[in-house]
Amino acid sequence: MSALLRLEGVSRRFGGLAALDSVSLELGRGEILGLIGPNGAGKTTLVNVVTGVHTATSGRVTFEGQDITRLPPHRVARLGLARTWQIVQPFPRMTVAENVAAGALFAGGAADVAAALAAARESLGFVNLADLADAPAATLTLARRKRLELARALAMKPRLIMLDEVNAGLNTAEIDEALALIRRIAAQGVTIVIIEHLMKVVLGVSTRIAVLHHGRLIADGAPQDVVRDKEVVAAYLGRRYAERGAA
Repeated sequence: MSALLRLEGVSRRFGGLAALDSVSLELGRGEILGLIGPNGAGKTTLVNVVTGVHTATSGRVTFEGQDITRLPPHRVARLGLARTWQIVQPFPRMTVAENVAAGALFAGGAADVAAALAAARESLGFVNLADLADAPAATLTLARRKRLELARALAMKPRLIMLDEVNAGLNTAEIDEALALIRRIAAQGVTIVIIEHLMKVVLGVSTRIAVLHHGRLIADGAPQDVVRDKEVVAAYLGRRYAERGAA
């Protein structure tokens, strides 16, 4: 079976800085890929390049066999590739439902505003925000804003969702709820890339892990193999983590 998403020698430079350095990576349908690495490793840059926010300096990105390397974000989204943002910024003066309807209308194929709002309410029900559909988005807590981001992405009818630190700033109970939601999304047949620093989360949901360091892909494989990789331990996890894992 062909890869859903493929990066071939992808680099992205900002002046003299190589934020991504010849990254080659494939993602199969139905996978949950944990993307980890130190701060500044290039994780968010990779998401930005895939989704059209930044254009690759060199290399090629394909989605379902189509070259999307130089497509703008709205065209990438309409192909079925959605993402959330590390810093959640909903449209504060719009209602929760209107925020989600924007995704359904402009990328989810909704025929009109009424259809977009209907799709929005369906997505809000999926993430347990239906009772807040008519509330201003500015009134939501951080945890609920994160769920709003997920609902908006789901309203785009994606085949792939890239989640950029969706659990950042959440407490333990909120993280558990978010993980249950991610598993439910995957059960719907949606492929997922999750950027995450909490290894408990990564190991709890990922079918595979890829590790970036200084813009390079230094490991890619089964979770238990990657966390024992000497280069990964040295670059990111640290000796104490490795010793705990071996215990």
